[in-house]
Amino acid sequence: MPYTANQPPKVLITDELKARIPGWGVDLNPLDRPSVPRERRDLITGAHWEFPERQEEKVPRERSVEHQMLPPVFGTTCPPKGLSGVIRRRAYTYSEGRAAHWLLLILGDRVDAWESHVRSLASGRPDNPVTESGVFAEFRNHPVISRKGRKADLAHVWMDPVIVFGPWVGAAAAVVLSGRALARAAARRH
Repeated sequence: MPYTANQPPKVLITDELKARIPGWGVDLNPLDRPSVPRERRDLITGAHWEFPERQEEKVPRERSVEHQMLPPVFGTTCPPKGLSGVIRRRAYTYSEGRAAHWLLLILGDRVDAWESHVRSLASGRPDNPVTESGVFAEFRNHPVISRKGRKADLAHVWMDPVIVFGPWVGAAAAVVLSGRALARAAARRH
C-alpha cells in the first residue's frame, strides 16, 4: 500500500517477465547496484504513524485514473478554474500513459496563461510582454558573448524573440483584423 512507513512488499520476478521485458530485474543482484551500501532497512525512521494523516480536500481535485486516492498531502495553490480547469479535468479522464492526457494538460496550461492575460487586461493593469520577457536584459548583458564557451544553443537564439513576441503579435493582428471586419460589416449595413 502506498504512503505507509513500511516498505512495500517485494514483487516476485518471474522468468516470464525477464524474457518479455528487456532489462527486467537487472538490478536484483545487490552487487550490481551502486546504492546498496546506503540502502539500510534497520534504520529507525522516526515516523510516528503507520499511515500519514490525510490533508483535508476542501476543493475537488483532479485524480489520476491509475491511483485509488490522492496522496496524503497535495498542492492547493492553483485549483482548476475557468476553461483551463475544464480542460485539465478532462485530461484526468485519460490514463497517464496516453498522449491525450499530457496534450490536454499542456493545452490547459496555455489556456490558463491566456485567461491570466485577459484578467490582467480587465484589471486595468495589463501585462507588458516587452519588459516582462527580459528582452532588455538580453541586450544589456551581452546576449551572444555571455553564452559563448558554454553549452548554450547559440544556433537558436534568434528564435527567442519570435517565441516570446509571436503570440502577442498574432493576438494583436487578430484583434485588428477582427475590428476591421466588424467595421466593414457595420458600414455595409448602413
